[in-house]
Amino acid sequence: MEDSDGGGALGDGGAPVEIYRSVRRADCDERAFMLGAVGIASMVSFDGLAFQLGVDPASAGAARAQLQSYDAESRAARTHVAFVPPRLHPGAWVGCVFYVAVLYGIALGVSNGWWRLDAFQRGELDGALVQSGQWWRAWTALTLHWDGPHLVANLGAGVWFGYLAGRQLGAGTAWLLTVTGAAAANFFDAHFGPATYRSVGASTAVFTALGLIAAHSWRTRFHLPQRRALRWAPLIAGLVLLGWFGSAGEGTDLVAHALGFVTGCLLGALAALRTVEALFNRVPQWVTGLAALGSLALAWACALAS
Repeated sequence: MEDSDGGGALGDGGAPVEIYRSVRRADCDERAFMLGAVGIASMVSFDGLAFQLGVDPASAGAARAQLQSYDAESRAARTHVAFVPPRLHPGAWVGCVFYVAVLYGIALGVSNGWWRLDAFQRGELDGALVQSGQWWRAWTALTLHWDGPHLVANLGAGVWFGYLAGRQLGAGTAWLLTVTGAAAANFFDAHFGPATYRSVGASTAVFTALGLIAAHSWRTRFHLPQRRALRWAPLIAGLVLLGWFGSAGEGTDLVAHALGFVTGCLLGALAALRTVEALFNRVPQWVTGLAALGSLALAWACALAS
């Protein structure tokens, strides 16, 4: 079935000769435009299975030569896209040490009564209280855990993903984005969820870090010449890990885990933008690390003073 002409009308030299075919119309149109630019008339048609680019028999040899030259130049252009290995930041373990110290220290203090006995009640994510204005619970809830196994699971997963995020973005920046993204996910979950909603734990932060890694890896490599499967592999791998770890265990908060992953993806993609990356590179990692700790300290100050 004839579809359209490209590069002018064909002559009367016989049935068009197919010189290219593709399942994508755009591929044929692109080559028809190129042939038209050098004065070779062509026609795009569809045979029910694929699009065909045809030319007069007399022009077939010249058209094929032009296509070969065009394809060779296109491959060369893709090959010359510079691949700059991603920068890996040193000292990623430092953020993990502070992560363990904060979670374990608060758990030890609460369980041994070293500070206010109602600290757990003042810090948990309570839907009704968040909706009434106690925003700080979105941060404080990240540092509390129901029991030992709950704490150990989040320590292990958090150190793993936190270390990888720290290598990509720097320890301070990674943890600032992780804490901020997880708190935003908690706030959204509590503010728009039922008033009876209750939650504690760093698992939201764990999946925020996972989303951060996945989206940052995807965005920084997106411009490289690669197959579609490889281009989207970081996000797909992140979703697989979210499904694997984020749905395991009885009473798992699937919504909180998914929200954490989504906010992490948004922040990871944002951090990969050149302007944002340049901004973070101008800020020392210890400053962004202190900002992450400071946000938790401020939240606990508001919780204990309320």
